[in-house]
Amino acid sequence: MDIVHPPAEVPDTVSYRLKRSAEEFIERWRGWWQSKRFRLATYAVGGLVVLFIVFWALFARNLPDAEALIEYESPLPTVVRDVNGEPFHSYARERRVQLEYADFPKTLVHAYLAAEDKTFFSHGGIDYPGIASAIFDNMFSSKRSRGASTITQQVAKNLLLTNEYSYTRKVKEAILAKRIENALTKQQILSLYLNEIALGRQSFGVEAAAQAYFGKSVNQLQLHEMAFLAILPKAPERYGRAKNAVAAIARRNWVLGEMRANEWITEAQLLTARAQPLGLVTQRGTGYKNVGGYFAEEVRRQLIEKFGETDAAGPYSVYSGGLWVRSSMNPEYQILATKALRDGLLRYNAGKAWKANLGKIDVKDDNWAARFALSNIGIDYANWRAGVALGKGRVGFADGTEATLDGGPAAMKAGDVIAVAPNGINSFAVRSVPEVGGGMVVQNPHNGRVLAIQGGFDNRISSFNRATQAQRQPGSTIKPFVYATALDNGMTPTSIIVDGPYCVWQGANLGQKCFRNFDGGGAGPKTMRWGLEQSRNLMTVRAATAAGMDNVTDTFRAMSIGDYPDYLAYALGAGDTTVLKMVNAYSMLVNQGRELKPTLIDFAQNRKGKVIWPSKWVPCKGCRSPDWNGKPMPRFAAAGKQVMDPITAYQVVHMLEGVIERGTAVTLRELNRPLFGKTGTTTGPTNVWFIGGSPHLVAGLYLGFDQPRNLGGYAQGSSVAAPIFKQFARAAMADMPKTPFIAPAGTRLVRVDRKSGKRVYGAWPGNDPQNAVIWEAFKAETEPKRSIRQEELAAGAEKPKKEAETQSNTAGAVSAPSASVGTKRDREFIQQEGGIY
Repeated sequence: MDIVHPPAEVPDTVSYRLKRSAEEFIERWRGWWQSKRFRLATYAVGGLVVLFIVFWALFARNLPDAEALIEYESPLPTVVRDVNGEPFHSYARERRVQLEYADFPKTLVHAYLAAEDKTFFSHGGIDYPGIASAIFDNMFSSKRSRGASTITQQVAKNLLLTNEYSYTRKVKEAILAKRIENALTKQQILSLYLNEIALGRQSFGVEAAAQAYFGKSVNQLQLHEMAFLAILPKAPERYGRAKNAVAAIARRNWVLGEMRANEWITEAQLLTARAQPLGLVTQRGTGYKNVGGYFAEEVRRQLIEKFGETDAAGPYSVYSGGLWVRSSMNPEYQILATKALRDGLLRYNAGKAWKANLGKIDVKDDNWAARFALSNIGIDYANWRAGVALGKGRVGFADGTEATLDGGPAAMKAGDVIAVAPNGINSFAVRSVPEVGGGMVVQNPHNGRVLAIQGGFDNRISSFNRATQAQRQPGSTIKPFVYATALDNGMTPTSIIVDGPYCVWQGANLGQKCFRNFDGGGAGPKTMRWGLEQSRNLMTVRAATAAGMDNVTDTFRAMSIGDYPDYLAYALGAGDTTVLKMVNAYSMLVNQGRELKPTLIDFAQNRKGKVIWPSKWVPCKGCRSPDWNGKPMPRFAAAGKQVMDPITAYQVVHMLEGVIERGTAVTLRELNRPLFGKTGTTTGPTNVWFIGGSPHLVAGLYLGFDQPRNLGGYAQGSSVAAPIFKQFARAAMADMPKTPFIAPAGTRLVRVDRKSGKRVYGAWPGNDPQNAVIWEAFKAETEPKRSIRQEELAAGAEKPKKEAETQSNTAGAVSAPSASVGTKRDREFIQQEGGIY
């Protein structure tokens, strides 16, 4: 049964009371309004409210939050360090160095207070007497408005507002200054000011300015130098120029006088400082050694891809994130690689006609020096300098100076950017910068770390990195991977391959393709080792056919060389790749077939020192301890997947050692250490290559024109590229132990006849590279076997000793005594094994 509730009673007394109260207030208001004083007071309050609303709408609305300055981080450049932790490059569009308040000398702080804001530590953000004076001056002057900004107001303008000149901005400055004073301490405000103020020469902050104007840090500055820096906020471009030295000294001396008036310096200090000249240094570079320009540019590209270029991309951007990047660049190897490649380019270029290949500058007016400086063209080779031909036997430089040009090629015209070298007092001679290009990479084969990159003659002439960006045909340097595929598909280093004419039908569209060796001839049946050592094209093509070209291209992909179609021409290096990829592939051979990723960056830290890349980076605690603590040494697990059979990789390396000992790179044999490598020469020839190294260091390079054309018939990998590697390796490996390449477990090393590939008993390999007997590497159950019958043993035992000695001497392998010992050992072993092995 539903219960029906009676409707609630609505009280009517509330509305009655409200109505009565309102009527009483209206009656009272009418009474007050009759008073003139009340009416005036009401108008005044209303006007103030309206004025406040208008003021807020015009000035205070949408102002930045002053609290943001508490967490403010200056845009700082990214600094790159080498493998030793030494900075060698920075990415910056502005000079910036951030310091803590305690790092600023007290005298320097006083100099800025004297010049900009003497009452900084006593006012609340606004200098009211100064503002009144400025308003009065600006009302009765037609000149640009004079400001009376405090340091706090300047911080507000520099960090939170625009740089416009108007009273509106001044009002906004004042509002923000009060807010900043409430949010930050005086020391925090002063730190922001001294770190952010623009002081000319692309310098922001006093530390950067001290380096730019005096080549010193702030803690090394003298009093007169500190006073000079304090005058720069007013007009940095004026006072920072040598032609305005008189005005700068006058302003500096005024600052010194203000410091004395505030008793921040003594009279003696004042007089001594005023007597000093400005002492400005000429415009300076970054202060870093010019090492690894191409390396640094490749690091920059990787960082931009990861973190972005400007602060809009995130907090770790390259040009404002303040990153500290530890790279793998070895400065010693970088210098050696740079010099070796440059010397090789110059050797090739020697005797060729001079060409204007550095650029042109308009020299029709007096602004040629500024235009030349903006081109940023420079040369860091020996004592060479980059200049611009001015005509009439004169050469000009980026700093505006001129000198006499001693002669010059007939092809040179006014405006050509040229390379010159000193040739007497204030006289220079023209030098030829090679038109041919090239790239070189040095890598650690155990972890993939890239130790050096040189992408051309000079990165300030051309920033195009030929070591990482140039797509070139590798030629014969790709052959080891063809033979590796053949080894994985049933062949051995002693397999016989015919070095003779070979043609293949490629289909109706491509027709018949016939291959040839570099010298056009053929040598008949030869071992795989011989074919690789002598770089025989026909043998390589036959090996690729036997192994299956699809398997060969699979190997190329697995070794990260390139993704090519299954055509035999790619077995001879017809596909495009880069020096970096090829060097990395050879490093994987040394790494026993385990995958490597070439890396230039070990780790990146943010401005507070936290490692932000790679994400799983962990420090190796105790790795650099001077003393062993008795605990187990750290061991790093092998990284990367196995992309090639380790024994196959070693077999290829072992055969490539023969390339050094008696093959196309025999010029490297005099280095007298375990080395492997391969030369390469592409059709034309348009490119010449060499890639190789030791168990601990792999390097590779190529030479060729940027727009491929014939280098000349005499140019080959063995005659042009290998000597460049030789120059590098002689110095880079001088202190390295002569460590042999280590064979992986399961490798069978067997004595074979070098020419026939047959197994040898009774003779041993010697030190002579031309020895008939060598050690050859085989996989289990693939080495040559023999079956010896008892009558053969008996017949061998009855041979005269003299005949045995004669045969031994004729073979030229070893001396007679060693052969006798070897034969006896073989006989004993065969007897124990029942005559079969």
